[in-house]
Amino acid sequence: MEKYVDPTASIGEGTTIGRFTVVGSRVIIGAACTIGNCAVIHDGTVIGDRVRIDDGAVVGKLPMKASISATTDGASLSPAVIGNDCLVGASAVVYAGCELGDHTLVADLASVRENVTIGDRTIVGRGVTVENHCSIGRYCKLESECYITAYSTLEDRVFVAPGVSTSNDNFIGRTEERFKHFKGVTVRRGGRIGAGATILPGRTVGADAIVAAGSVLTKDAPPGKIVMGVPARVVRDVPKEQLLDEQGWDDV
Repeated sequence: MEKYVDPTASIGEGTTIGRFTVVGSRVIIGAACTIGNCAVIHDGTVIGDRVRIDDGAVVGKLPMKASISATTDGASLSPAVIGNDCLVGASAVVYAGCELGDHTLVADLASVRENVTIGDRTIVGRGVTVENHCSIGRYCKLESECYITAYSTLEDRVFVAPGVSTSNDNFIGRTEERFKHFKGVTVRRGGRIGAGATILPGRTVGADAIVAAGSVLTKDAPPGKIVMGVPARVVRDVPKEQLLDEQGWDDV
């Protein structure tokens, strides 16, 4: 059997499904989609029109809960929802309870966990991990191999460079007290984080602020300021011509 499409699935006009792909029960796939080879679309997933899902991708996967997991709660999840005109790369994994806005790209080998929302036209780069209970805005760019920790919020037009690491546990996995204090990071509208920077738990990158490459953010970055160093300190204002409202973009 070259592929399996459950009889209860709804497949839109003009959609093609590759070899050895599995489409589960009650799945809805819109019109003019392209589903690659060896993909798995789990039960109940909803996929919009003109979506491309590449070889080996998994959409609607249920999370695994280890006995010592601190952030996976085991609650029931709604099906994954993929908006119109999205791209999901080869071997990417989009979990149940995740919602992607229109024109979103999830690149090869990326992982988007449960209870995550991602806004329209956001790019989730190759090998990026977005952990559970995160909110990502519109027109964001999460570049290759960055890590967005659980319980984080990124507003619209946020830029996160390759290799950025974020964290949510000041207790580093020790003592029961840590369960009361999990807190991800917040990046306000137009905030930017340079390559290889580290953002500590609960810190906020203000609107239009920049965290320079290689910095360690131990205190909030004020809006419109450039911070750099280990630990990061304010060094100057973001140039006026770089501010988000100066770009002439219709959506800002």
